[in-house]
Amino acid sequence: MIASNAEPTIAAPLSNADVAERLEDVANLLQEQGGNQFRVQAWRGGAATIRRLARPVRELLDEEGLEGLDRLPGIGPGLARAVRQLIETGRLATLERLRGESDPVALLASVPAIGHTFAKRIHDRLGIESLEELELAAHDGRLASLSGMGPKRLAGIRDALTTRLRSRWRDGRPDTLPDVAELLDVDREYRERGLAGELPTIAPRRFNPLGERWLPILHTTRGDRHYTALFSNTATAHRLNRMRDWVVIYWDGRDGERQCTVVTERRGPLARRRVVRGRESECFSHYKLDSNTTVRARRSTSGALG
Repeated sequence: MIASNAEPTIAAPLSNADVAERLEDVANLLQEQGGNQFRVQAWRGGAATIRRLARPVRELLDEEGLEGLDRLPGIGPGLARAVRQLIETGRLATLERLRGESDPVALLASVPAIGHTFAKRIHDRLGIESLEELELAAHDGRLASLSGMGPKRLAGIRDALTTRLRSRWRDGRPDTLPDVAELLDVDREYRERGLAGELPTIAPRRFNPLGERWLPILHTTRGDRHYTALFSNTATAHRLNRMRDWVVIYWDGRDGERQCTVVTERRGPLARRRVVRGRESECFSHYKLDSNTTVRARRSTSGALG
Protein backbone atom coordinates (compact mmCIF):
# COMPACT_ATOMS: atom_id res chain seq x y z
CA MET A 1 0.00 0.00 0.00
CA ILE A 2 1.39 3.40 -0.97
CA ALA A 3 1.34 6.08 1.69
CA SER A 4 -0.74 9.11 0.79
CA ASN A 5 1.31 11.59 2.81
CA ALA A 6 4.68 11.05 1.13
CA GLU A 7 7.12 13.94 1.36
CA PRO A 8 7.72 15.87 -1.89
CA THR A 9 10.86 14.96 -3.76
CA ILE A 10 13.74 17.39 -3.20
CA ALA A 11 16.28 17.79 -6.02
CA ALA A 12 19.73 16.53 -5.13
CA PRO A 13 22.51 19.16 -4.93
CA LEU A 14 24.45 19.60 -8.15
CA SER A 15 27.77 17.80 -8.24
CA ASN A 16 30.94 19.20 -9.81
CA ALA A 17 30.21 17.07 -12.89
CA ASP A 18 26.69 18.51 -13.11
CA VAL A 19 27.97 22.10 -12.91
CA ALA A 20 30.70 21.41 -15.47
CA GLU A 21 28.14 19.87 -17.84
CA ARG A 22 25.96 23.00 -17.69
CA LEU A 23 28.96 25.23 -18.43
CA GLU A 24 29.90 23.02 -21.38
CA ASP A 25 26.33 23.25 -22.65
CA VAL A 26 26.66 27.05 -22.71
CA ALA A 27 29.96 26.78 -24.61
CA ASN A 28 28.46 24.40 -27.17
CA LEU A 29 25.42 26.59 -27.78
CA LEU A 30 27.56 29.71 -28.13
CA GLN A 31 29.67 27.82 -30.67
CA GLU A 32 26.59 26.74 -32.65
CA GLN A 33 25.10 30.24 -32.58
CA GLY A 34 28.21 32.02 -33.80
CA GLY A 35 29.31 33.45 -30.47
CA ASN A 36 32.72 34.98 -29.86
CA GLN A 37 35.38 32.25 -29.71
CA PHE A 38 37.02 33.76 -26.63
CA ARG A 39 33.70 33.41 -24.80
CA VAL A 40 33.31 29.84 -26.02
CA GLN A 41 36.77 28.94 -24.75
CA ALA A 42 36.17 30.73 -21.44
CA TRP A 43 33.07 28.65 -20.70
CA ARG A 44 34.84 25.44 -21.76
CA GLY A 45 37.87 26.30 -19.64
CA GLY A 46 35.64 27.01 -16.67
CA ALA A 47 33.93 23.65 -17.11
CA ALA A 48 37.30 21.87 -17.17
CA THR A 49 38.39 23.64 -13.99
CA ILE A 50 35.24 22.66 -12.10
CA ARG A 51 35.45 19.07 -13.36
CA ARG A 52 39.05 18.75 -12.09
CA LEU A 53 38.35 20.37 -8.72
CA ALA A 54 39.37 18.05 -5.87
CA ARG A 55 36.62 19.23 -3.50
CA PRO A 56 32.90 19.88 -4.03
CA VAL A 57 32.43 23.31 -5.58
CA ARG A 58 29.43 23.84 -3.26
CA GLU A 59 31.75 23.43 -0.28
CA LEU A 60 34.20 25.96 -1.74
CA LEU A 61 31.36 28.46 -2.27
CA ASP A 62 30.07 27.98 1.29
CA GLU A 63 33.48 28.49 2.85
CA GLU A 64 35.10 31.12 0.64
CA GLY A 65 32.21 32.75 -1.19
CA LEU A 66 32.33 34.24 -4.66
CA GLU A 67 35.95 35.30 -4.12
CA GLY A 68 36.98 31.67 -3.67
CA LEU A 69 35.43 30.73 -7.00
CA ASP A 70 37.01 33.76 -8.68
CA ARG A 71 40.47 32.61 -7.55
CA LEU A 72 40.19 29.29 -9.40
CA PRO A 73 42.25 29.12 -12.62
CA GLY A 74 40.12 29.96 -15.64
CA ILE A 75 37.19 31.19 -13.52
CA GLY A 76 36.73 34.94 -13.78
CA PRO A 77 34.02 37.05 -12.12
CA GLY A 78 31.36 36.23 -14.74
CA LEU A 79 31.83 32.47 -14.55
CA ALA A 80 32.04 32.63 -10.75
CA ARG A 81 28.60 34.24 -10.68
CA ALA A 82 27.26 31.61 -13.09
CA VAL A 83 28.56 28.79 -10.86
CA ARG A 84 27.07 30.43 -7.78
CA GLN A 85 23.70 30.75 -9.52
CA LEU A 86 23.78 27.07 -10.44
CA ILE A 87 24.70 25.99 -6.92
CA GLU A 88 22.15 28.21 -5.20
CA THR A 89 19.19 27.84 -7.59
CA GLY A 90 19.87 24.85 -9.83
CA ARG A 91 19.30 27.16 -12.81
CA LEU A 92 21.54 29.10 -15.18
CA ALA A 93 19.90 32.10 -16.87
CA THR A 94 22.46 32.20 -19.69
CA LEU A 95 21.81 28.57 -20.60
CA GLU A 96 18.04 29.02 -20.45
CA ARG A 97 18.25 32.01 -22.77
CA LEU A 98 20.44 30.23 -25.32
CA ARG A 99 17.95 27.35 -25.30
CA GLY A 100 14.99 29.70 -25.68
CA GLU A 101 13.70 28.89 -22.20
CA SER A 102 13.87 32.32 -20.49
CA ASP A 103 10.90 33.19 -18.28
CA PRO A 104 10.69 36.82 -17.08
CA VAL A 105 7.72 36.00 -14.83
CA ALA A 106 9.87 33.57 -12.84
CA LEU A 107 12.54 36.27 -12.46
CA LEU A 108 10.02 38.83 -11.14
CA ALA A 109 8.47 36.22 -8.83
CA SER A 110 11.87 35.68 -7.20
CA VAL A 111 11.56 39.11 -5.54
CA PRO A 112 10.09 38.87 -2.01
CA ALA A 113 6.53 40.23 -1.65
CA ILE A 114 5.66 39.56 -5.31
CA GLY A 115 4.95 35.87 -5.97
CA HIS A 116 4.01 34.21 -9.25
CA THR A 117 0.47 35.60 -9.65
CA PHE A 118 1.45 39.19 -9.06
CA ALA A 119 4.63 38.78 -11.16
CA LYS A 120 2.45 37.72 -14.08
CA ARG A 121 0.23 40.78 -13.57
CA ILE A 122 3.28 43.08 -13.50
CA HIS A 123 4.67 41.52 -16.67
CA ASP A 124 1.35 41.48 -18.55
CA ARG A 125 0.23 44.99 -17.57
CA LEU A 126 3.56 46.84 -17.60
CA GLY A 127 5.72 44.74 -19.93
CA ILE A 128 8.52 44.56 -17.34
CA GLU A 129 11.16 41.90 -18.00
CA SER A 130 14.12 42.74 -15.74
CA LEU A 131 14.80 43.69 -12.13
CA GLU A 132 16.17 47.05 -13.28
CA GLU A 133 12.89 47.84 -15.07
CA LEU A 134 10.97 46.66 -12.00
CA GLU A 135 12.96 49.00 -9.76
CA LEU A 136 12.22 51.94 -12.07
CA ALA A 137 8.49 51.10 -12.05
CA ALA A 138 8.56 50.86 -8.24
CA HIS A 139 9.68 54.49 -8.07
CA ASP A 140 7.88 56.19 -10.98
CA GLY A 141 4.32 55.28 -9.97
CA ARG A 142 3.56 52.47 -12.42
CA LEU A 143 3.84 49.67 -9.88
CA ALA A 144 1.69 51.58 -7.36
CA SER A 145 -1.05 51.88 -10.00
CA LEU A 146 -1.67 48.10 -10.06
CA SER A 147 -4.54 46.74 -7.98
CA GLY A 148 -3.32 44.89 -4.91
CA MET A 149 -0.20 47.02 -4.59
CA GLY A 150 -0.51 48.70 -1.21
CA PRO A 151 2.08 51.01 0.39
CA LYS A 152 3.51 48.26 2.62
CA ARG A 153 3.94 45.81 -0.24
CA LEU A 154 5.49 48.48 -2.46
CA ALA A 155 7.95 49.46 0.29
CA GLY A 156 8.94 45.80 0.72
CA ILE A 157 9.58 45.40 -3.01
CA ARG A 158 11.65 48.59 -3.10
CA ASP A 159 13.75 47.44 -0.14
CA ALA A 160 14.27 43.97 -1.65
CA LEU A 161 15.35 45.43 -4.99
CA THR A 162 17.69 47.92 -3.33
CA THR A 163 19.43 45.08 -1.51
CA ARG A 164 19.51 42.75 -4.50
CA LEU A 165 20.61 45.21 -7.16
CA ARG A 166 23.03 47.22 -5.06
CA SER A 167 24.75 43.98 -4.03
CA ARG A 168 26.06 43.89 -7.61
CA TRP A 169 28.13 47.00 -6.95
CA ARG A 170 31.67 47.05 -5.65
CA ASP A 171 32.96 49.84 -3.43
CA GLY A 172 29.48 51.41 -3.53
CA ARG A 173 29.83 52.23 -7.23
CA PRO A 174 27.25 51.12 -9.80
CA ASP A 175 27.99 49.58 -13.17
CA THR A 176 28.75 51.97 -15.97
CA LEU A 177 25.92 51.42 -18.43
CA PRO A 178 26.55 51.37 -22.18
CA ASP A 179 25.56 54.52 -24.04
CA VAL A 180 22.11 54.35 -25.58
CA ALA A 181 23.82 54.89 -28.95
CA GLU A 182 25.69 51.60 -28.48
CA LEU A 183 22.56 49.73 -27.40
CA LEU A 184 20.59 51.12 -30.33
CA ASP A 185 23.38 50.03 -32.68
CA VAL A 186 23.18 46.46 -31.33
CA ASP A 187 19.40 46.65 -31.81
CA ARG A 188 19.91 47.84 -35.42
CA GLU A 189 22.36 45.02 -36.18
CA TYR A 190 20.01 42.42 -34.73
CA ARG A 191 16.96 43.57 -36.65
CA GLU A 192 18.79 44.08 -39.94
CA ARG A 193 20.61 40.74 -39.87
CA GLY A 194 17.54 38.93 -38.58
CA LEU A 195 15.40 40.33 -41.41
CA ALA A 196 18.09 39.31 -43.92
CA GLY A 197 18.10 35.73 -42.58
CA GLU A 198 21.75 35.98 -41.53
CA LEU A 199 21.29 34.91 -37.90
CA PRO A 200 20.91 31.44 -36.38
CA THR A 201 17.46 30.70 -34.97
CA ILE A 202 16.34 28.87 -31.85
CA ALA A 203 13.07 27.16 -30.91
CA PRO A 204 11.71 28.98 -27.85
CA ARG A 205 9.97 26.83 -25.27
CA ARG A 206 7.18 29.35 -24.60
CA PHE A 207 4.42 30.21 -27.10
CA ASN A 208 5.78 27.74 -29.62
CA PRO A 209 3.54 24.62 -29.64
CA LEU A 210 5.08 23.21 -32.84
CA GLY A 211 8.66 23.60 -31.60
CA GLU A 212 9.66 25.71 -34.61
CA ARG A 213 13.05 27.41 -34.82
CA TRP A 214 11.85 30.95 -35.52
CA LEU A 215 13.58 33.19 -32.96
CA PRO A 216 16.79 34.82 -34.32
CA ILE A 217 19.64 35.20 -31.83
CA LEU A 218 22.61 37.55 -32.15
CA HIS A 219 25.95 37.38 -30.36
CA THR A 220 28.04 40.46 -31.05
CA THR A 221 30.65 42.69 -29.44
CA ARG A 222 31.23 46.40 -29.01
CA GLY A 223 34.72 47.02 -27.64
CA ASP A 224 35.16 44.65 -24.70
CA ARG A 225 31.41 44.13 -24.20
CA HIS A 226 29.70 40.95 -25.36
CA TYR A 227 26.03 41.30 -26.27
CA THR A 228 23.22 38.82 -26.89
CA ALA A 229 20.00 40.05 -28.50
CA LEU A 230 16.64 38.36 -29.11
CA PHE A 231 13.08 39.42 -29.86
CA SER A 232 10.91 39.46 -26.74
CA ASN A 233 9.00 36.18 -26.69
CA THR A 234 6.67 37.07 -23.84
CA ALA A 235 2.93 37.03 -23.21
CA THR A 236 2.74 40.83 -23.42
CA ALA A 237 4.70 40.96 -26.68
CA HIS A 238 2.36 38.36 -28.21
CA ARG A 239 -0.78 40.04 -26.89
CA LEU A 240 0.24 43.42 -28.34
CA ASN A 241 1.72 41.88 -31.51
CA ARG A 242 5.19 43.25 -30.76
CA MET A 243 7.14 39.97 -31.15
CA ARG A 244 9.09 41.43 -34.08
CA ASP A 245 9.49 44.83 -32.49
CA TRP A 246 10.64 44.50 -28.88
CA VAL A 247 14.29 43.47 -28.67
CA VAL A 248 15.84 42.32 -25.39
CA ILE A 249 19.59 42.93 -25.17
CA TYR A 250 21.83 41.25 -22.57
CA TRP A 251 25.41 42.03 -21.59
CA ASP A 252 27.82 41.35 -18.73
CA GLY A 253 28.14 44.31 -16.42
CA ARG A 254 31.00 44.82 -14.00
CA ASP A 255 29.11 42.98 -11.26
CA GLY A 256 26.57 40.84 -13.06
CA GLU A 257 24.51 40.35 -16.16
CA ARG A 258 22.42 43.32 -17.23
CA GLN A 259 19.65 43.69 -19.78
CA CYS A 260 17.44 46.26 -21.45
CA THR A 261 14.52 46.28 -23.87
CA VAL A 262 14.48 48.38 -27.04
CA VAL A 263 11.08 49.23 -28.53
CA THR A 264 9.52 51.41 -31.19
CA GLU A 265 7.83 54.27 -29.32
CA ARG A 266 4.17 54.60 -30.28
CA ARG A 267 3.32 58.07 -28.98
CA GLY A 268 4.75 61.44 -28.08
CA PRO A 269 7.85 63.17 -29.48
CA LEU A 270 9.73 59.86 -29.72
CA ALA A 271 7.02 58.21 -31.82
CA ARG A 272 8.36 55.86 -34.53
CA ARG A 273 11.87 55.99 -33.04
CA ARG A 274 13.72 53.12 -31.39
CA VAL A 275 13.93 53.74 -27.65
CA VAL A 276 15.72 52.02 -24.77
CA ARG A 277 12.95 51.50 -22.25
CA GLY A 278 13.69 53.22 -18.95
CA ARG A 279 16.30 55.52 -20.53
CA GLU A 280 13.98 57.75 -22.53
CA SER A 281 15.63 60.98 -21.38
CA GLU A 282 18.95 59.81 -22.85
CA CYS A 283 17.17 58.88 -26.06
CA PHE A 284 15.86 62.45 -26.32
CA SER A 285 19.47 63.65 -26.24
CA HIS A 286 20.54 60.93 -28.68
CA TYR A 287 17.92 62.09 -31.19
CA LYS A 288 18.76 65.75 -30.44
CA LEU A 289 15.32 66.70 -29.16
CA ASP A 290 15.09 69.95 -27.17
CA SER A 291 14.72 70.10 -23.37
CA ASN A 292 11.09 71.30 -23.44
CA THR A 293 10.20 68.30 -25.56
CA THR A 294 11.98 66.09 -23.04
CA VAL A 295 9.86 67.37 -20.12
CA ARG A 296 6.61 66.94 -22.05
CA ALA A 297 7.58 63.46 -23.21
CA ARG A 298 8.47 62.31 -19.70
CA ARG A 299 4.97 63.26 -18.57
CA SER A 300 3.29 61.59 -21.54
CA THR A 301 5.20 58.28 -21.26
CA SER A 302 5.44 57.89 -17.46
CA GLY A 303 2.69 55.28 -17.36
CA ALA A 304 2.75 53.98 -20.91
CA LEU A 305 3.74 50.56 -22.19
CA GLY A 306 6.03 50.74 -25.28
